[in-house]
Amino acid sequence: MAPERSISDQILTSLDRALRALLAPAPASRPTPGSPNGVADPAQRRQTAGLMRVNHAGEIAAQGLYHGQALVARNPATRALLEQAAREEADHLAWCEQRLRELNDRPSLLDPLWYAGSFAIGALAGLAGDRHSLGFVAETERQVERHLDQHMEQIPAEDARTRAIVGQMRADEQAHGQLATQAGGTPLPGPVQKLMQGTARVMTGTARWI
Repeated sequence: MAPERSISDQILTSLDRALRALLAPAPASRPTPGSPNGVADPAQRRQTAGLMRVNHAGEIAAQGLYHGQALVARNPATRALLEQAAREEADHLAWCEQRLRELNDRPSLLDPLWYAGSFAIGALAGLAGDRHSLGFVAETERQVERHLDQHMEQIPAEDARTRAIVGQMRADEQAHGQLATQAGGTPLPGPVQKLMQGTARVMTGTARWI
């Protein structure tokens, strides 16, 4: 059994993770889904790039949430689950960044804000206790699934690369939500779910353009 890390070690680890997520994300551990393809129509390309910029910002936020929750998790098993989920979500971050490059576009300029705000929210959720923290993960992933479903409806049918990326992301998010529930996550109150939805709308509406 690994020794428990000191608070100072955990804080330094969190700072290192933040810098890596924002400045030097790790390469994906899995190949990017689909084969590279362009999007000929300029309007469709701008729309797809906007969607992928939102998804990239969402993955930056996911890193912040998981890192914040892991920092304050009480149970080492809960911390390990959160850290593993963050590593798997890092694939999504790399895939979205690669697709943006392929579309000759860029990530959101507000990524540091999305990370910092999400880290704070994650830490607050974690301080409520591991069961509530895991419930927060499960609810977040349910909302992300619905968000990705909406994106699939907007991505051009011929853009197989983007559709493959979003499809795999959705499958992973669903698995993370199920794991959190199986690990003891408790359902969140309705008002908290509504607040999460409102916060997500602000981020997605802004990240699409900035």
